[in-house]
Amino acid sequence: MARVVVDVPLAHLDRAFDYAVPDEMAGEVRAGCRVRVRFAGQLVDGFVLELTDVSDSGRTLAPLAKLVSSEPVLTPEVAALARSVAQRWGGTLTDVLRLAVPPRRAAAEKRPPAEPPAPPAPRDPAGFARYPTGPALLAAAAEGRPARAVWTALPGEDWPARLAELCQAALSGGRGALVVVPDGRDLDRLEAAAGARLPKGSFVVLRADAAPDARYRRFLDAARGSAKVVLGTRAAAFAPVADLGLVAIWDDGDDLHAEPRAPYAHARDVLVHRAHLSSCAAVVAATARTAEAALLVESGWAHELVADRATLRAVAPRVQALGEDHELARDPAARTARLPSLAHRVARAALAEGTPVLVQVPRAGYAPGLSCDRCRAPARCAVCSGPLGIAPTPGPGGSRVPACRWCARPAATFACPHCHGTKLRASVVGANRTAEELGRAFPGAPVRVSGRGSGVLPSVPAGPQLVVATPGAEPVAEGGYGAALLLDSWALLGRADLRAGEETLRRWMNAATLVRAHGSVVVAADAAHPVVQALVRWDPGWLAGRELADRRELGFPPATRMAALSGSPAALAEFLGAARLPDEADLLGPVPEPPRPGQDGERERYLVRVPRTEGLALATALAEVQGVRSARKVPEHVRVQLDPLDLV
Repeated sequence: MARVVVDVPLAHLDRAFDYAVPDEMAGEVRAGCRVRVRFAGQLVDGFVLELTDVSDSGRTLAPLAKLVSSEPVLTPEVAALARSVAQRWGGTLTDVLRLAVPPRRAAAEKRPPAEPPAPPAPRDPAGFARYPTGPALLAAAAEGRPARAVWTALPGEDWPARLAELCQAALSGGRGALVVVPDGRDLDRLEAAAGARLPKGSFVVLRADAAPDARYRRFLDAARGSAKVVLGTRAAAFAPVADLGLVAIWDDGDDLHAEPRAPYAHARDVLVHRAHLSSCAAVVAATARTAEAALLVESGWAHELVADRATLRAVAPRVQALGEDHELARDPAARTARLPSLAHRVARAALAEGTPVLVQVPRAGYAPGLSCDRCRAPARCAVCSGPLGIAPTPGPGGSRVPACRWCARPAATFACPHCHGTKLRASVVGANRTAEELGRAFPGAPVRVSGRGSGVLPSVPAGPQLVVATPGAEPVAEGGYGAALLLDSWALLGRADLRAGEETLRRWMNAATLVRAHGSVVVAADAAHPVVQALVRWDPGWLAGRELADRRELGFPPATRMAALSGSPAALAEFLGAARLPDEADLLGPVPEPPRPGQDGERERYLVRVPRTEGLALATALAEVQGVRSARKVPEHVRVQLDPLDLV
């Protein structure tokens, strides 16, 4: 008998079904292969989870209708991971398997499996010598020990080379490795570093934009054990790596790691979970640090991998903020000017030395929230600490009043907890004419633009020039930038977003790390702001610890777990009426939600907050309601998302 998970997107059918294996298929059907079965009168696809001699159905079993392929593309480890991910995020196994296993391409399966290359020699630990515990991490990866680290990379670090060295260490011990990066540009750099350090044929690259045939062929190389190292973007977190010894993720704070499809799992959390299930080494690496990574360190699950302060000072650029006293004395308008005299001087000096200057401006299109008019701190609700925004009053000619975007309570009065100001202002949004403004300010220097609309530049040559880039689109400069200007800071710091502080620091540090050692970085923000202080001292761990402590006090993730429920008011009322939420669950809302593409009518959203220890109970309760509603064929769908990045 074969235990089969059928590809049917119904929550109440999220389990395996037993089918008899016909005699003519007995020698070919194996665990992990693709089959077709008759289900509810239709032929549907499925995966064989296991073969067994005992059935729990208590009835005569229907036979398998067709063996699509005898290739075992769903390994037992990935099947167990997919089931665990579905349970933790309140989804279904079928949803996860759609992310984990690419569509079949018959031509790729006809190729004979290649022999894996011989293991390489252990890597010289010189690349990690600047980090006190770096050589020990390499040794643990080579020996197959489950070492876990949160790595804060030094400014200017060749992080693709370091990650490739970790993969080489795992390979030298006969183990596999899996590395996930945010986007194709990072993947190009990582692939180049791996090609220079790993044996030919020992690794494959899983790209989201690859042709289906190429992607499936590389997937099979990993599933067959021909290539024991997998490099890829978000979906590669489920890759079937043989003898997994190491998982790593670069820049875990990038929102591209968050899966936009159900069950909406984050690649970092999937890899951490996979490291636990497989008892392998794990590295969460970035230039900055998220609150989630800080929680891994605080809990003892992982240890810090950081350089000492002397090493940091030798390679870090000099960071200057506009709020410093001597700069205000020189330029009293520095607080309000978009390009004050300090930025002018630094840029002119770098251009005069023949080096490029990076100018980072926020991405256009952020939804403006509200902040304190005096200190510009994000305005929050006095009841649930959610962000304040502008909500229109019902009725013709209604006024627009501040209200919480989480619990919808109006904020008739406001008192800033930081400076005791009582007035609100709209948060600043980025400008679109930065390149033109700089061209007029520096008429002798060429200006290049990197970002959406104008195209993302992978790199720029050395030489005097101004490079204007949006966050995440900063090109690498040959020899490094001589200076970097971080403009329109309040467009980032003033966002009504839980992660505004850590996200701002991440974007600033990713830009500043492209500046050569002892170059200059100017940030157009008040030097007293905690995020600016973390950048000036180059201490992302301090800010991440502070963020984690603040969120724990206010009941925010990752100290708690949250679920966002979206749907029509009637559907949400029915859903919540049937849900058996944990006793400690805190229900926030409802708040209006704009309709999604293809959806009409009024929509609302609730947030459900529980202590972290009750996260699995919350996921189970929400999945049960989805199953009941699916079995009853309720026409109105309620969108359930656990641990959403955006709580606004």
